[in-house]
Amino acid sequence: MSAQTRPGWMEKPKPVTQAAKAVALAVVVLLVCVPFLVIVSTSLASTEEVVDNGGWVLWPTRPSLQAYRDILDGGIVTHALGVSVGVTVVGTALSLLCTVTLAYALARPGVLGGRVLLLVLFTFLFPPGMIPSFLLVKELGLLDSYASLVLPVLVNVFNLVVLRGFFQGIPDELYEAARLDGAGDWRVLVSVVLPLSKAALAVVGLFYAVAYWNSWFYASLYLESDHWPLQQVLRTYVVAGSGLTDATTGEGTVTAPQTVQMAVLVIATVPILLIYPFLQKYFTKGVLTGAIKS
Repeated sequence: MSAQTRPGWMEKPKPVTQAAKAVALAVVVLLVCVPFLVIVSTSLASTEEVVDNGGWVLWPTRPSLQAYRDILDGGIVTHALGVSVGVTVVGTALSLLCTVTLAYALARPGVLGGRVLLLVLFTFLFPPGMIPSFLLVKELGLLDSYASLVLPVLVNVFNLVVLRGFFQGIPDELYEAARLDGAGDWRVLVSVVLPLSKAALAVVGLFYAVAYWNSWFYASLYLESDHWPLQQVLRTYVVAGSGLTDATTGEGTVTAPQTVQMAVLVIATVPILLIYPFLQKYFTKGVLTGAIKS
């Protein structure tokens, strides 16, 4: 292709344009990384160093894990971390199971009618308010129960639509071949559909996991303080700036200096950051393939 006939978008960028893009990218990286570096550094700094630097430390001169020892020995954060991990693992597994089965049923003609999908979409367009949700949870006897953090949000309509679109994109010949081999709906789902849907399942599973891990609002409505997950404890430490009664002894309070606040913030953030790189490669393929139907 000659230079005269080459489209404009195929031309090599000018050095000035490349430099501007590099500067813009560097600024974005700094805006993302520097606050996180400050949080980690402040959590590793001593109380005296934090006070001398006005509450924030960019690089600690004498790093220490004392703040992490304090919060993990107190029992509050340790218990809340266990609650968050349990709710995230169980909730993600149940949500994936329900979403996959419902999406498969809605994607195959004749299994369920299109009216069912309309009912599901109705809940997406008109979500229940806070008071009706609270009254429903109360009537079901789920108050102060970890089930109240999972059952009301068991199926997300956006994730359901993504998986349904992905299942519809699987060639019909594969379904027909499995039927000719005598496979039923469950066998087709497990042996044919799920192995071909790893990208979509990884994306939807991460969406559910992040939602359960970051959830704190429902915990503040439905749970007592001794059953709070990590994010609600983090909110009390950082936003409210107060201490909490020790969950193991029921006596005294755990103070919340700046180092402890940042240490709790790191503990609440790191697990998702460790999982995300392993699933990042599935994001574009999983979301676009499920959301776009030819």
